[in-house]
Amino acid sequence: MTEALTELGTALAAGRSDAVLATEVTKTGELVVHVSAASLPDFVEFIKTESNARFSTLVDITAVDYPGRDKRFEVVYHFLSMYTNQRIRVKAAVHVDEVVPSITSVHPSADWFEREVFDMYGIMFSGHPDLRRLLTDYGFRGYPLRKDFPTTGYTELRYDEVEKRVVYEPVSLVQEYRQFDFMSPWEGAEYILPGDEKKEEAAK
Repeated sequence: MTEALTELGTALAAGRSDAVLATEVTKTGELVVHVSAASLPDFVEFIKTESNARFSTLVDITAVDYPGRDKRFEVVYHFLSMYTNQRIRVKAAVHVDEVVPSITSVHPSADWFEREVFDMYGIMFSGHPDLRRLLTDYGFRGYPLRKDFPTTGYTELRYDEVEKRVVYEPVSLVQEYRQFDFMSPWEGAEYILPGDEKKEEAAK
């Protein structure tokens, strides 16, 4: 399998040398192809129609945040060929303010995948038919899967019993919630849990 994937990677690199930057086969047996972001739609069309590939099923689109890199994000596409029973992972490295071409013209199912990546990472897709938030609210601040996003978020959402509605408030953590003693919740308990008597019997 590894040999076949290596040969496929070499063939794809030769067929689209203008788009492919590098290829590799992972230890888990998947072919990874690194391409330039600008060439994504054409390359995706190529691997969909190329007779030796025929990766016609888009499985997923996601991204990875590498804050220390010049090109901070990697947009990652997973495809499956039902004809050859092979998988391929396509990666494109992009700058934080770079706009990525949408592949919805090739795979209409990319619509909500790209919306999710935009919502979670703030990566823009040009040519997308309806690029707006998918999992968060319209007024949500920030992008939750960026590694510099605070774990508490910026806004607290709660139901107000007085106003009888959901309200949004800035997150405000008092100091007592920032201190932890790391004590087990069972330490200091004055009651015996079922089974504790066995421990005492074994100690005798």
